[in-house]
Amino acid sequence: MTKVYIDGSAGTTGLRINERFEGRDDITVIRIPDELRKDNNERAKYLNEADISFLCLPDDAAREAVSLMDPNNKRTVLIDTSTAHRTDPNWAYGIPELSDEFRDKIRESKRIAVPGCYASGFIMMVYPLIKEGVISNDYPVTVSALSGYSGAGKKAIALYEGEGKTDDLFAPRQYALAQQHKHLKEMQFISGLKRAPIFTPVVDDYYCGMLVTLPLYTHLLKSRVSPEGLRDILFEYYKGESFVKVMPYGSEADMSGFLSANDMRGRDDIKLYVTGNEERIIVNASFDNLGKGASGAAVQCMNIVLGLPETTGLNLGV
Repeated sequence: MTKVYIDGSAGTTGLRINERFEGRDDITVIRIPDELRKDNNERAKYLNEADISFLCLPDDAAREAVSLMDPNNKRTVLIDTSTAHRTDPNWAYGIPELSDEFRDKIRESKRIAVPGCYASGFIMMVYPLIKEGVISNDYPVTVSALSGYSGAGKKAIALYEGEGKTDDLFAPRQYALAQQHKHLKEMQFISGLKRAPIFTPVVDDYYCGMLVTLPLYTHLLKSRVSPEGLRDILFEYYKGESFVKVMPYGSEADMSGFLSANDMRGRDDIKLYVTGNEERIIVNASFDNLGKGASGAAVQCMNIVLGLPETTGLNLGV
């Protein structure tokens, strides 16, 4: 029986990880008493007792949790869902689908950083396009994204769901206008881009699910390719990956030509769509910001560490 501790179990990500353990008979979750969850001596005991400790905390608190680990403890695996360690080369980055190297590092590491939600969709589009020679690492990348409010944390959820909800919360709201979003560093670092992309995220009045959108000019590509051809490149790259579904070209017609940002709510996989024409191509990543964008990805990494089927306890839909 694998012992799991969730430091920050009352937050949105921690709660969703707990949900994914329901019905599993191979996991036992050890729980710190509520009155002791901020007592560092007690936290250290639980962190070091577990086989797997999830850090569902703000960045500084995640770094503090790492400092509480016994230096002689070579057994416990830390899986951090914060931003704190995503560009640290000593930590495995939690998108195993990118390559055998990424999957092997997750399997062998005692320190795993779960990707950010926006970054997950972005990197899963851009990384293979650079690796396969479609775009160069100095391509002037721009990306937009639409997300439900759950990804903004407990305070934002309270604002959107509270009785005193203001009129502006009923409309989509663009943010991170100074181009300093916390996911930008990993988006650039993991993808291998020479410069950070221009990123325009939007939060809207629905709970969960997101679309991350990558527009491309075909005349700026390293090798000119049609939308159908680019779709086929992504399909071959992710062939055999249970969590990545590269949709058939033209499949948006099944939804009357629309892509809904909450189409993947409650699921732990991701869909990639390629649309456009011979001059301009759009690649979209559709997934649940709380699933493949957070808790689902964290549990997938844990399954890899434990040598289990990666899909164990996770929802991949139909």
